[in-house]
Amino acid sequence: MSGWRRRQRAQVCSACMLAAACAGPPVADWQLNSKAAIDRSVAAYLSGDNALATRELELARSEIARTGRADLLARIELIGCAARAASLQFETCEGFEKLRPQTGAAERAYADFLAARLRPQDLDLLPRSQRAAASARPDAAAAALQAIEDPFSRLVAAAVLFESGRANPAAISLAVDTASAQGWRRPLLAWLNVQALRAEKAGAIDEAEQLRRRISLLQDSN
Repeated sequence: MSGWRRRQRAQVCSACMLAAACAGPPVADWQLNSKAAIDRSVAAYLSGDNALATRELELARSEIARTGRADLLARIELIGCAARAASLQFETCEGFEKLRPQTGAAERAYADFLAARLRPQDLDLLPRSQRAAASARPDAAAAALQAIEDPFSRLVAAAVLFESGRANPAAISLAVDTASAQGWRRPLLAWLNVQALRAEKAGAIDEAEQLRRRISLLQDSN
């Protein structure tokens, strides 16, 4: 899938496969409306606002449904699942799976990537920015993530590496820093808990306590 542009935050056309719908003038109302709605949905989810995230996701679905195109609707579902994965919420992407038979190879590959079960032969079907991370060994995980400019794409890739057991401490720290820099409260809490548990298991009591204080600060700010 070509034409994927890098954007900051959870900008849909790059990280989440709406570039085909967003490319080229004139831009139809449904394109503008669906993109704005899914951007707001992802931003709300990452900040921890479930109600707003759900409302905006439904709006995006409604706009896409006007086209009668299952492939575009499937991409919307994948965006929502990518946001959950970035927050270490790994679950079946049910909305996409219902549409899987009507989707293309790129959409299926991205869904498999989010589930940490991408087949090696499908690597080139991923967004270019995700390919190195998708195939990275643990010792190269942090470097592969650092090369991803878009924060949302980087966090999604970090989550996939973590789910597949390839996220080393440096990669986890980079995920924490990425979520923190963007003010994404939900994934930041998830990644800080990962760090805290690792510190506790390693007997690094002072580090674990410091991380738990940071977690409490975030929880108190809700």
